[in-house]
Amino acid sequence: MRDKMLYGAGLLAALLIAWNLHKIFVLLPGEQDQGDIYRIIYFHVPSWFTCFSAFFVAGMASLLYSTKRDLRYDVLAVSAVEVGVVFTIVGLVTGSIWARIIWGIWWTWDPRLTWALITCVLYSAYLMMRNMIDDASARARYAAVLGTFSFASVAITYKAIDWWRTQHPGPVLPIRNSEGKMDPDMWQSILINWVALMLLAIVMVAIRAAQETRLREVEALRRRAHAI
Repeated sequence: MRDKMLYGAGLLAALLIAWNLHKIFVLLPGEQDQGDIYRIIYFHVPSWFTCFSAFFVAGMASLLYSTKRDLRYDVLAVSAVEVGVVFTIVGLVTGSIWARIIWGIWWTWDPRLTWALITCVLYSAYLMMRNMIDDASARARYAAVLGTFSFASVAITYKAIDWWRTQHPGPVLPIRNSEGKMDPDMWQSILINWVALMLLAIVMVAIRAAQETRLREVEALRRRAHAI
């Protein structure tokens, strides 16, 4: 049943992305100020929404592990972090491509961009730290602390454009129609892509969690064999 649900979610995500790609590149017009490069925002913004959601799940799972000491929460945390880092990299790369056309540069040390990079580095460090600790209990304990407090960087990244107004566009997405408002079809496509990427992220987290659980079972068997 679980596998069928994952296959269904993956198939639905693929269909939504395929349908939305047709709409984005064929049906929707170009943006009046940015031209065709604006279309990258249909993946850029949903990627950030998705990575923030993944890191929120990881933070909650880390907090739950700290209180309950249930390794299932640790499995969920590391799986969500891995998927979140993937979507963070997608967000950084698509943002850099957009910036090269609109700003004429690949990167600038704007507060939001800087904190987004810090967030990516923090969670990458979380994954590296786990690989450096052999003891499963100690690994889960230290990772839970880092996973819980690292979410503060996500919150700062989200609020950075409100606290520091520099290069990055403001809270209102820079997609406008002739009346200066966001076109409903454009906003709808962003939301549809977010749903698709969230479904894809759920599938990826579930698969990675199953792999992590099996890996831990193998490690437990190996330790028992060495103890005999």
